[in-house]
Formats: sequence, C-alpha cells, structure tokens
Amino acid sequence: MWLLMTALAAVITTALWYVNAPDDKYKLGTLSLIFWGAAIMWFIDSVMAYLTEGEAFFEMTPDAALLGLSVIILALAVWGILLLADNPGKVFKSALEN
Repeated sequence: MWLLMTALAAVITTALWYVNAPDDKYKLGTLSLIFWGAAIMWFIDSVMAYLTEGEAFFEMTPDAALLGLSVIILALAVWGILLLADNPGKVFKSALEN
C-alpha cells in the first residue's frame, strides 16, 4: 500500500510541477523528487521481498496504509521546511519590516 500511495503522490506532484515548471516558486520539483525517490525505494524493496522471500508484492493492510500516510506527511514536512528556509514570497522579511 505504501508503494501505491507514494507513487500516486509522485505522479500528482510531478503533474503540478509540470504545470508550474517555468516558475517553480514553491519547489514542487523538489517535492516530486522526494516522492519519486521514496517510490523507487519502495519498488526495489517490494521486488526484493517478492524474489527472495516470496512475500506479496503489494501489502494491503491498515499498517501499510499508515506507513504510506506517514511517509507522505514526512515528505510534506521536509518540503515545508525547505520552503520556509527559501522564503519564496519573502513573507518573513516583509512581516518583520512592518
């Protein structure tokens, strides 16, 4: 389940980045790379578990869904920290000047 959720998040953020590509003010390219990296990692993990241990390729349990959700939340948190560090709208500077 975590593989499907992360891959879906990667596809969605890539589409959003592509629409806003010339500007990329909100670093959607970075967010999509985070999601694609996680999706590739989960894919390789699933392939290796399937080949070596014979486990199911997709694990559809509540724990797997919770893991997928926590990965997405963590990626969004890292992206938020990157946005705050970059300050794309210069919000902090203008707020401090007023």
